[in-house]
Amino acid sequence: MADSTLRAKRTRVNGRTELGQAAVLSVVWMVVLLGLAGLVIDVGAWYRSQRNQQAQADAAALAGAQDLPNDTTAATSAAQVYASDNGYALPLSGISFSTVVAADDSITVKVDHNAPTFFSKIFGLQSVPVHVEATAQTSLIGKARYVAPITVNIKHPLLSGQGCPCFGQPTTLPLSKTGAPGAFALIDLDNGTGNGSSTLGNWVLNGFAAYLGIGPYSSNTGAKFNSQDIDNALDARIGTVLMFPVFDTIVMQGTNATYNVIGWVGFRLSGYKITGGNSGSLSGSFTEITWQGIPANPNSGQPNLGARVVTLTR
Repeated sequence: MADSTLRAKRTRVNGRTELGQAAVLSVVWMVVLLGLAGLVIDVGAWYRSQRNQQAQADAAALAGAQDLPNDTTAATSAAQVYASDNGYALPLSGISFSTVVAADDSITVKVDHNAPTFFSKIFGLQSVPVHVEATAQTSLIGKARYVAPITVNIKHPLLSGQGCPCFGQPTTLPLSKTGAPGAFALIDLDNGTGNGSSTLGNWVLNGFAAYLGIGPYSSNTGAKFNSQDIDNALDARIGTVLMFPVFDTIVMQGTNATYNVIGWVGFRLSGYKITGGNSGSLSGSFTEITWQGIPANPNSGQPNLGARVVTLTR
């Protein structure tokens, strides 16, 4: 009888001990789980902060690259102004320039930021450092988008004259016979034949939507610039910049005439004149411009006519 009572007491003691240990372990595990949950939340917040800072650095680099490769001072200012407008300071030490193809054709922006913690403060961690960087490069345009179908001869004195290309100087572009019968400075950007004035007018107004590379393009025969469609489009584009293909030679004639396009140039249109059924001119000035396009191959041999594209490279 005494042995049975003793065993019962021992069982009750062991049961209470196990219950106490289980309670302690439960508390410990709850603390661990809460800590892990807090860490997951903090890591998510740090990741969002890093992604936001990366987007800001990308945009600041793209803003700065607009002024390259000609003016690193203006590029620095543009990157800093963009950063300031978006709520963070970009010191000079966070901006650097490098050379890929042309001198100072790339800008790198580095942003250091301390992301605050939330639950991790329990463990004494007040913030974590976030470091991001972005590099943007300016390049000649290999394939241009939104091109207008009016050609420019590379022999124009403000493109190939001494000390040129020359930008911002008033000039005219002829709309007339360009050296081959049936060729009047208009080309079929889709390399088709017989595109009418309505299609050409739409390309003048809106640009050709696809990316166009250098190479041969068929002439659009006839003086279709003397049409309401193209005249209305030119009226709408006065004061804006159009992207024109630049050619060096024309081969064959008539419907087989082909322009050899070697590059692209921006032209700020100030007006136009149609002086007869087969002749006319555009007035305005060549301009440096950043345009939508795909970078040229560094070994393409394209002339630098001031039309460039900016892309993120890192």
